[in-house]
Amino acid sequence: MSEMTAPPASDSRARGNVIVLFLANALLGAQMPMIFTIGGLAGQSLSPNPCLATMPISMIVLGSMLSATPVSGIMQRYGRRVGFSIGSAFGALGALVAAYGLFQQSFGIFLLGSLFTGTYMSTQGFFRFAATDTASPKFQPKAISYVMAGGLIAALLGPQLGKLTNDALVVPFMGTYLLVMALNLAGPILFSFLDIPRPERPETGEDAPKGRNRWQLLTTPRILVAVICGMVSYALMNLVMTSTPLAVVGCGFDKSNAADVVSAHVLAMYVPSFFTGHLIARFGVEKVMGAGLLILAGAGAVALQGVELENFFGALVLLGLGWNFGFIGATSMLAQSHTKAERGRMQGLNDLIVFGGVTCASFASGGLMNCSGASAAAGWSAVNLAMAPLLVLAGGALIWLVLRPKDQTAGA
Repeated sequence: MSEMTAPPASDSRARGNVIVLFLANALLGAQMPMIFTIGGLAGQSLSPNPCLATMPISMIVLGSMLSATPVSGIMQRYGRRVGFSIGSAFGALGALVAAYGLFQQSFGIFLLGSLFTGTYMSTQGFFRFAATDTASPKFQPKAISYVMAGGLIAALLGPQLGKLTNDALVVPFMGTYLLVMALNLAGPILFSFLDIPRPERPETGEDAPKGRNRWQLLTTPRILVAVICGMVSYALMNLVMTSTPLAVVGCGFDKSNAADVVSAHVLAMYVPSFFTGHLIARFGVEKVMGAGLLILAGAGAVALQGVELENFFGALVLLGLGWNFGFIGATSMLAQSHTKAERGRMQGLNDLIVFGGVTCASFASGGLMNCSGASAAAGWSAVNLAMAPLLVLAGGALIWLVLRPKDQTAGA
């Protein structure tokens, strides 16, 4: 299980790594629905301005964006195991600092803890790429789907743990963050079972293959469209999900209802992962991505029909399903469009752009929800109407790619 350079592995090796990454996504990933459910509510209790209620979630996403490139570089040089363990360490540190911020009733300290948590979120995003490292091209879409399916357990486990720990201590939400810290401490043990070779050091000299630079990669049609669709799918999911607990509670329901809506949403994000890879193999990645964008539009339409509990459930379930098809499809397209020598710079660039878009959506979410109307219902409508421009961008890019001659859409 050394991470030293090794010959290409068979899919039996890839399947072993998929199991480890599935478990990591399931157990460590449970912290994300916990934090996303209570982050806005905790921020609302600490923030001096209601427009800043979702700032803790925005700081997590900002931390993820800032970490994407250095984390990718670390993994390229030292291997996945080291990078993922660093992410767990930052996840534990972030939870500890956030818990201290709650104890001190300090919004600033709480935001700092959220920023550290973003590094964990960034490394979790690389689970899907790690699934392809030892997989054959045919197995890659399925490997990505199976790893993402670990989020199903996270969807079931996270919100329920949140319910049990929200008020477990005198300080509201503090118990949840202490549990998140404990989950992260198990990370390095789990990652020790990964069997992914450390990337070969790049050759030196004039004749050494260097691959495309970042600009050349980004202007490759398939890569560009994969990045745009991945960014839009994730940004829209975050835009709506960040505001959901505030909208549910603001429209007269309780925190338990908000947790149930988020749980249903995260289930919808990951249950399809058991068959998304098979759909990509059968129908093609472009069709699956297109279906994802249409479903995201449907989520916005359902949300705009009313603010009853069934509207929240319906919209968030569609939001999760649309994210799954759009994001896994974009990841599969990207993974097949660059070489191993380009892996570090391309995956880091992709997540920098994706989480840059998600950061903007997250910052916008709180303002749209709390400061764009006289009521929670009006703010919720504003959040969902804001989906339209990004859907037009991603849909237009995908149509442009499909209509191009095949020899012009080739990747690496």
